[in-house]
Amino acid sequence: MARLRVDPRKDGGTPLALRLSLLYRGPVTSCDFDCSYCPFAHAADPSEVIAADRIGVERVVSWAENHPEAELGIFFTPRGEALLHAHYRDAIVRLSRCTSVRRVVVQTNLSVDLEWLGLAHGPRVALWCSYHPDAISRERFLHQRVVLAGLGIRHSVGMVGLREHLDEIEVMRRALPESVYLWVNAYRRGTGYTTPLERARIEAVDPLFRYSMERQPSLGRACATGEGVVSVDHLGAVRRCHFVDALIGNLEDPDLVQRLVPRPCPNEQCRCHIGYVHLNSLRLGEAFGDGVLERVPVAATAAVFSGSGNRAKALGAE
Repeated sequence: MARLRVDPRKDGGTPLALRLSLLYRGPVTSCDFDCSYCPFAHAADPSEVIAADRIGVERVVSWAENHPEAELGIFFTPRGEALLHAHYRDAIVRLSRCTSVRRVVVQTNLSVDLEWLGLAHGPRVALWCSYHPDAISRERFLHQRVVLAGLGIRHSVGMVGLREHLDEIEVMRRALPESVYLWVNAYRRGTGYTTPLERARIEAVDPLFRYSMERQPSLGRACATGEGVVSVDHLGAVRRCHFVDALIGNLEDPDLVQRLVPRPCPNEQCRCHIGYVHLNSLRLGEAFGDGVLERVPVAATAAVFSGSGNRAKALGAE
């Protein structure tokens, strides 16, 4: 069943709190960037789609507010740029002040002004920041990151491993503080797109790049999704993750928690970080710990990502 924190001093172990991560993905695809490798480049949503998404986000926020006994991670994983929409910004501020929320996270390209984050409770907010050098200047992106740091907002920075961006990946690594993890997502997984030399250059920046390079075998393997991590859409439908269509239930179901049980993965392979990071066999939780949603490594390994030395070995990638 879903992970419950238990107090052994009470009634032989009375469950006190549900510990659960909700990954929300609604119907919006709006984005202000025009990256050639993204199907949602410069997408614009009609008003009815944005309205439906607003209702879906409000449903998640209300659910969190109505479960004060829980320990929740809320992760907004849009297809486009969520922070273009006021309802996401408002939701992050509300959730950051919700006692049941341990962390609220959003994927973003950092294109929008960030002053609104000053209204949030910073220690509970984190941003997964994607740098797209063809759409935003390095100077602007780094300025935005400095704003985040000044507000005390946890964050990671990432890029897509395009061949033409290899120099920029290395430049960005040098420009970031050593404490900030720079991750790289493979552009074409398992196709031979990256040469051994190019791959070595990327792995010198991100020693976990090898996981992104390959489609991770997952069929029948244990995974936290469906138990301690679930996907939620704008209608409140709950699935184990974004990549499995089978329904578990609805956010409003009174017996939802009882349905959150261990279940093996039904897919042959897992191709996305926000999916395979939860596979027990990969043990990536040891690298990310409580920062798994925002892709921020634990303090004990953070320096390994940016300093010299055998990074891969320190991360268990021997």
